[in-house]
Amino acid sequence: MVINNFVRLNVRKRAKYLCEYCHSPERSNATPFTIDHIIPQSLGGSDDLNNLALACHRCNQRRYNFITGIDPETLTQVVLFNPRNQNWSEHFIWIENGLKIIGTTPIGRATCSRFDFNDQDHDDEFILNSRKLWLTAGWHPPMGDLCQ
Repeated sequence: MVINNFVRLNVRKRAKYLCEYCHSPERSNATPFTIDHIIPQSLGGSDDLNNLALACHRCNQRRYNFITGIDPETLTQVVLFNPRNQNWSEHFIWIENGLKIIGTTPIGRATCSRFDFNDQDHDDEFILNSRKLWLTAGWHPPMGDLCQ
């Protein structure tokens, strides 16, 4: 099923135009962010608003159709962060003045690892360089997010 423009706009507004996973600002992107199925359609997820999240292209690609990840601290498999029923600030904090996201719970750590929030698995540090620019522009980190 194709998600109509009314639903798409409502998801974007509800997310305050931020990726609901890494909190990147949508206005930093040349194209609108994607609408992600929290429970992927390939695993039986629906187009219901409660199963939809705004996701930057980077997070959407890294998430793919995974619903679980491995917590690198406990080496246990846990469900990934769900922005519909979990509070971002209960699972993540910003460090280095908003440049890096750190998971503070098993769910947060597994999500950070699965989504590679801090480019640890890549040499280009694209997202870290982008966050530096967003900090300069005053777009980052989003209001209400915890920094340490």
